Parts: sequence; C-alpha cells; structure tokens
Amino acid sequence: MNANPETLRRELMEHGLSRSELDPDPIRQFQGWYELAIRTDLPEPNSLTLCTVDAQGRPSARTVLLKLYDARGFVFFTNYESRKAHEIEANPRVAMLFPWVALARQVQISGRAERISTAESLAYFTTRPRGSQIGAWASPQSQVIGTRSLLEMKVAEMARRFSQGEIPLPDFWGGYRVVPDMIEFWQGRESRLHDRFRYVRQDAGGWAVERLAP
Repeated sequence: MNANPETLRRELMEHGLSRSELDPDPIRQFQGWYELAIRTDLPEPNSLTLCTVDAQGRPSARTVLLKLYDARGFVFFTNYESRKAHEIEANPRVAMLFPWVALARQVQISGRAERISTAESLAYFTTRPRGSQIGAWASPQSQVIGTRSLLEMKVAEMARRFSQGEIPLPDFWGGYRVVPDMIEFWQGRESRLHDRFRYVRQDAGGWAVERLAP
C-alpha cells in the first residue's frame, strides 16, 4: 500500500476490514496497525487518549504515550501522585483510544490498569533523556502551582542535586499496564458504513470476535 497518508487513507477506506483478515490474537492485530501508523510517519503514533473515572464516578481524559506493549497489555508511565494515578487507584477500570484519524482508523481498548514492577519502571526510566528524568523529579504533576518560574526553579534544583552520575528512579513515578478485556478495531468506510470488529476476552482463555454495526 502507498505510504503517503492521504493516499493510504483512501486505499484503506476502499479496501475496508474483513473478518478473514483479522489475526486471532488482538495484540498481533494491534501490532500490524501500529507498525503501519509508524511507517506512515504519523506524528506521535503512540499517543492515545486515556480515560479514567474517580471515586465519585466523574470521568476524565488526557493524552498519554504508549511506551511498551506485549501479550500482557499496554504500558504508559506517569507520576503516581497525579490525578490519573489517584483515579486509577480508586477505580482501575480504564479505557484507551488510539485516534489514527489520518488513516481513518481507531483502536479502542478497555481493561484494568495495574502498576508494573519497579524493575520494569527502572528499565524504562534509564532510557529517558536526562532532561525528562529531571522533569520527573521536579514536577508535582496535577498539583496547583503559582507560576512557571516555580517549576523552573525546581528543575534547576534537581539538576544541581543530580549533577553527578545517574539519576535514580523516583519512588513516586512508574508505569501502569492496562490488561485488556476488550479491543475494538475501527476502519472508516465511505458513507459512514464503517467496519468494526470487537475482541472480547473469554473466561476460559482466548478471544471472541464480533462484528459491530457502524
């Protein structure tokens, strides 16, 4: 298929998505779509909307970045004292959306978010640019701050504190893995007659696949 996003979008919409093309494993199906989004040079193809609900049932949404995924689920990283983390601790049921609009594609995921191990978080943290490592220490994520200069002062303080050697993993920072129980693949079609297939995890293992009306 053509790698030009506009041409590829038209080709994908014309071709559509059929049941026979789907991989029985939704993670492998996701991998195929994700890798195409990367090859097409979409801006930040790993960006997704993460939806959480607080203890009072009030929803909130924000954009985060997918950093890891495998058969176990989809991983993003955050400050464990942030709003999203507090909401996840109160209600671990979350939803994720990859809005690859330029390709007329979406992937929806729902499941349970759980903290990954400290070792996994450390392994990722060491790959981050030094500035991002310092930022993780400096930012009281989601808390009210008076001015940006206060944040910049904290960044400077952390830069001095960790001026020598490796920067350690903050004990308040790490990853969540969303363990999916539902994954839906949405392929846009003409006249709003889109192709939608939903994978639902079965109690006995494996996944059931259902076509949904657009």
